[in-house]
Amino acid sequence: MNDGGHGYSTGGGEPLVDIRDVFKTYYLGEYFVPAVCGITMSIPRGQFLAIMGPSGSGKSTFMYLLGCLDRCDGGTYRLAGREVTGLTKRELAELRNRYIGFVFQSFNLLSRTTVLDNVALPLTYGDMRRKERRRRAAEMLDRVGLSDRLHHHSNQLSGGQQQRVAIARALVTEPVLLLADEPTGNLDSRTGKEIMDLLQALNRQTGLTIGLVTHEPDIAAYAHRTVTFRDGQINSDVMQQDGRTVLAAGQAEAVGAS
Repeated sequence: MNDGGHGYSTGGGEPLVDIRDVFKTYYLGEYFVPAVCGITMSIPRGQFLAIMGPSGSGKSTFMYLLGCLDRCDGGTYRLAGREVTGLTKRELAELRNRYIGFVFQSFNLLSRTTVLDNVALPLTYGDMRRKERRRRAAEMLDRVGLSDRLHHHSNQLSGGQQQRVAIARALVTEPVLLLADEPTGNLDSRTGKEIMDLLQALNRQTGLTIGLVTHEPDIAAYAHRTVTFRDGQINSDVMQQDGRTVLAAGQAEAVGAS
């Protein structure tokens, strides 16, 4: 995966995601609920990040902000060198479709549409010819091990196969960032492991940056880094190095100063 054709910066050590002092508050009648409270974080290119936390901790809201599905109320968000905070709704929609891939707990596939056409669907919003769209879709399905299921309908597939289709669909636009929200939540443990093995292989082989929301420690263990949210703030930020858990750079500095 690469972002060279998308007009984004690819140079140097600049992180793919750079978030500074980001806030998000929801208003419920006369009450306001702070969901994300002054988060600062960077995500290097090629990192596999797991986001954890209890219900209401802010982890899902943070993922929606990362995926430009929602807007922050304060702070800045730069994606591959581009400030996205002030983009219009139309610009955000274009960015999501072309630069960010999404995988959800519910597979969100069209049941009466072939697997091939499900995967090609995100490409219909551009000016790509149908033949090329289908070629790209077939290539992605081969990458996730479903080249023999191109003309099946999604309701003819197992849960694990449907999630593989969803991953292929997320990859077909060649995103710079893949966001997965509880991607194993509807799968048994064996199939969930197969999906996580696939995501880990994609990260290692292509350098794709992945952000994964999960509440399961064994799923988070596949990632390079685990960030845990609590009350809208980062409670912990740890890296995996050679089988050891160590503090991420920013947190290590904060601990050293305390």
